[in-house]
Amino acid sequence: MDYQKTASEIVKNIGGKENVAHLEHCSTRLRFTLNDDSQANIDQLELIDGVMGVRKNVQTQVIIGNDVVEVYDEVKAIVGNGNGAAEKQNAPKQKWSAVFLDFIIGVFQPTIPAVAGGGILRSLLLLFDMLGWMESTSETYQVLDLIGSAPLYFLPIIVAITTANKLKVNAVVAASAVGALLLPGMVTLLGDGVSLLSIPLQNITYSSQVFPAILLVLFYAVLEKFFTKISPKAIRIFFVPLMSLAISVTVTLLVLGPIGYVVGEQLSAVILFIFENVGWVATGLLAAVLPFMVVTGMHKAMIPYAVSSMSGIGRELLYLPASLAHNISESGACFAVAIKTKDEKLRATAISAGISAFFGITEPALYGVTILHKPVLYSVIISSLISGSFIGIMAVEAFALVGPGFASITMFANPDNPMNIVWAGVTFVLSLFISFVAVLVLWKDEKKHVEEAQEEFNTERQTTADMNSPVEGTIIPLSDVNDEVFSKGLVGSGFAVQPATGELRAPAKGSISMVFDTKHAVGMKLNNGAELLFHIGIDTVQLEGKPFTAHVKAGDTVNAGDLLVSFDIDAIKKAGYDSDVIVVVTNQDDYAVDQKVSNETVLINQSVMTVSPIGG
Repeated sequence: MDYQKTASEIVKNIGGKENVAHLEHCSTRLRFTLNDDSQANIDQLELIDGVMGVRKNVQTQVIIGNDVVEVYDEVKAIVGNGNGAAEKQNAPKQKWSAVFLDFIIGVFQPTIPAVAGGGILRSLLLLFDMLGWMESTSETYQVLDLIGSAPLYFLPIIVAITTANKLKVNAVVAASAVGALLLPGMVTLLGDGVSLLSIPLQNITYSSQVFPAILLVLFYAVLEKFFTKISPKAIRIFFVPLMSLAISVTVTLLVLGPIGYVVGEQLSAVILFIFENVGWVATGLLAAVLPFMVVTGMHKAMIPYAVSSMSGIGRELLYLPASLAHNISESGACFAVAIKTKDEKLRATAISAGISAFFGITEPALYGVTILHKPVLYSVIISSLISGSFIGIMAVEAFALVGPGFASITMFANPDNPMNIVWAGVTFVLSLFISFVAVLVLWKDEKKHVEEAQEEFNTERQTTADMNSPVEGTIIPLSDVNDEVFSKGLVGSGFAVQPATGELRAPAKGSISMVFDTKHAVGMKLNNGAELLFHIGIDTVQLEGKPFTAHVKAGDTVNAGDLLVSFDIDAIKKAGYDSDVIVVVTNQDDYAVDQKVSNETVLINQSVMTVSPIGG
């Protein structure tokens, strides 16, 4: 993969660097917070080499897979720190729930590497103690244990930095404000009983507490912006942090700290209550729905709970055990696909994705295999439900916040309960076995006679395909389309039709390669190998599928004239969008197009273009 080229195309189709308000990455995705979501060209992003898929939820998420770090570095070099905040005032207003979720993800997502690293170090020490390889009373053990404990102990300061970065205020001063709560002298005063402004302060241990830190920085951000606005420039460098620091810490000790402490305690109490009352049922059900949560990115909403649980009670009982069941189920399913399929490309993808899931990273498996093939999805759900219920019944607890997998299995080590890691290991094997067997039973290649189909395909791909118009209306040159991506041929060569009827039909024999979720675009592969993209209207992805009805799905075989999508032309125009139907050959380096008709009225059974393999 050419990381620089991939990054450049992503930035261009995300709306340019000026449209990027915030950029981060997780294990497989680039996560953009955009000033104006409508500027992102989702269709074109999906077509970029190296992009496995795009999801728009709270953030615009571009799925890269195992090369995400390399692509992120190149994107970061282009967009810098994201300086497009000024344009956000003219962008469409987001729902409060979307803003809230974006804030939570932005605050907690960057904390995971530190918490995970420290947690795994401590879990390895616990395992060494269980096996008798290292005494917990030894000096080496104690030093290493303190190193592993540091991220959780100083988690309030880490969260202060991520919150300040998200709010675009001074992260150093914000961290200093939160650090005041952790000073040994402050801890001693609170323990002995102390008053501030004649008001007694509650004896709260703020180490490992995240919600008091978040509330403090939120209040600090308001103060910083206020004092920056009113302060004379000559004294701003010390006056703003002086006032913001003194007031924010004081108010936190009096009010915000106790409130945040109670929020964290109650969140952990709710999860413990659920676990104690429904236990294994909740774990099994969560494991079964995790494929859908990860695909949509909604699993990130579990991070605040998991972080709070780790920092509050030192363990997690629900999300991470369920994740172990799901992650390894993905791995087993992919390995079974690799054995059964005769599709060499799918086999390579399944092996790579299976290895990633084996080590706790499931997104390559989900996007590359699971959600594309129903038998695999069913197998993963069945396996996750059974193994998730088992790990719930055995009440397995996790002691490190990291994606559960083979390399991180020590996260379940518990010297007080040696069977905890044993049952986690049993769940690991159970998940791998059930999903593997389920796929072996349910899986069938889409083509029953692969060798014959491949031979037929190799013959047909050397021929010229005659294409009819897919829509009745007036055919126009692609250069007349009111979208630069299509009019300049960036996606491919072809034509457009100003539709007279709202029916998109197959222009020749072939198979459907994909149907967008919003049903405004369809991919098709002709029998001679040419790949077509039909795009109904300009920017109609914003209509969220309302004027469209799909009559085919990915994998369907179609003949010329078969109905693909019906759409309401009047509804599209009434919503303020162009209704032109665009038809392009996307693998234009391998196929030449010859358009027969232009600026004329055409019917669906009328030949308008030929597509020929170059050199064929």
